[in-house]
Amino acid sequence: MRKQSGASNRAVFLSPEPPYPLAGGGPLRSGSLLHWLARRYQVHLITFTDGKAPNPEPDLPKGLADRFSCIELPRHGKGPASRFYRNTGRLIRGELPLTDRFGQAQSLQRVALATQDEHFDIAVIEHFWCAQYLGVLRSRAKKVVLDLHNIESVLHDGCARTEPWPSSLGHRLFRRTAERMEKDILAEFDLVLVTSEADRERVLRIAPKAEVGVYPNSIPLVAKPEVEEEDVVAFSGNLEYHPNVTAVKYFKKHVWPGLRESAPQLRWRIIGKNDFAIKDLIQDDPRIESTGRIDDAIQELARTKVVVVPLLAGSGTRIKILEAWAAERPVVSTSIGADGLPVRDGENIWIADDPQAMKAAVLELLKNKELRIKLGKTGRKTYAENYSWPAAWDTLEPLVQRFWTPENFPALSLG
Repeated sequence: MRKQSGASNRAVFLSPEPPYPLAGGGPLRSGSLLHWLARRYQVHLITFTDGKAPNPEPDLPKGLADRFSCIELPRHGKGPASRFYRNTGRLIRGELPLTDRFGQAQSLQRVALATQDEHFDIAVIEHFWCAQYLGVLRSRAKKVVLDLHNIESVLHDGCARTEPWPSSLGHRLFRRTAERMEKDILAEFDLVLVTSEADRERVLRIAPKAEVGVYPNSIPLVAKPEVEEEDVVAFSGNLEYHPNVTAVKYFKKHVWPGLRESAPQLRWRIIGKNDFAIKDLIQDDPRIESTGRIDDAIQELARTKVVVVPLLAGSGTRIKILEAWAAERPVVSTSIGADGLPVRDGENIWIADDPQAMKAAVLELLKNKELRIKLGKTGRKTYAENYSWPAAWDTLEPLVQRFWTPENFPALSLG
C-alpha cells in the first residue's frame, strides 16, 4: 500500500478481533479505520486469537501493516453452560463481558512487551473491551483514540428491556458495571470515536468531559451485484451477538408464521457466521435456511427480495443495513434497528415496529416490484454517498484536525 510522504510517522492499532477477513460489522469498521491509518503511517497491528483459530496474518492485504503481533488468548467454551458459568462469575466479580477476557494480566504484559522501545504518533484501540490498554499505550503514543463500535451500557440496557428473566437481570447488572467503567475511562482518551450523532450524545451524557467525534460505520465501495432475485426474505448478522439471536426469535415467533401462510413459496434465509446459535430455533421448518459464514454478504443479499432487521436492542449502527443498501435491496427494520442512520421511512427504508406492520410491509414489497426497486435504489444512493469507505474517510480527516493541530501532530500536515 502506497503511503503519503512522511510515512516514518508511526501508529499502533490494537483490535480484539482480526480486521481481516472482512466478515461482519466489527472487522468492517476496524478495517476501514486501519486502511485510513495505513495511508499515513507505518502501522503496528496488534490483534488477538485463541489457540484453535488460524493465524490471521495471511488474510491481511500486503502492506497494510508494517509490523504484526498476535496475542493468543486462552480458549473458552461457547456452549450455553459455559456461557452461564462465565457470566455468573463476571456478575459476582463486577466485571464486564469480554473486557475481562481481553484484559488479563498476561495479555497486557504481552502487549507491553510487543511495543517496548516503540514510539507512536497515534494509538488506536478498537472496542471498549480493550479500553484498559490505555495504560500500556499512553506512555508510547502522543495521542490515544478509542473507537467505540458499541456503547456497552446502552447495549446491555436494551437487552435488559427485551430479553426474558433471568437474562434480563444479568444485563441490568452488566449495564451498571458498563456505565461505571465508561464514566471512569472515556474522558481519559484524547478522542473517542462513535458511529452516529445519537451515540455521541449518549456518550456525553455518561462522560461529559470526553472528546467525542462521529466516524460512521461503512463498507467498501462496491458495484451492485447483478444477480436474479429469489423468493427469499433475508436476515443477516453475526449470530453469536445476542441482539441478533433475539431478533431471530422475535421474527420466527411473531412475523414469520403470517408470512409463511400468506406467501407459500417464500423462504427465510439467515445469513451469517456462528449459526450454531440458532440451529435449534429453525430446525423444525424446512423453509428457513441458514448459510453459515459466507465470503460476500452483499452478493448473497442481492439474491433476496426483502431484507428484514427486526432488532429489539443494540448499539452503534447496523452494518447489515449498509450491506442491504449496497446490494440495492429494500429493507424493513424496527426503529431500533435503524437507529443512528439517516433513514427516511418509505424512501430508503420501511420502518415497522410491531409484528403486524412488519408482516404487512414485507408482503407489500414482495408483490410490488416497483416499490422494491424504489427503496433499493434510494438505499443504494444513501450508502454510496455516506457509508462507503471513501465517504467515511472524508469525515475523519477534518474530525481529527479539529482535535489536534499539525504542530503537535505532524502527520496531519501531510498532503
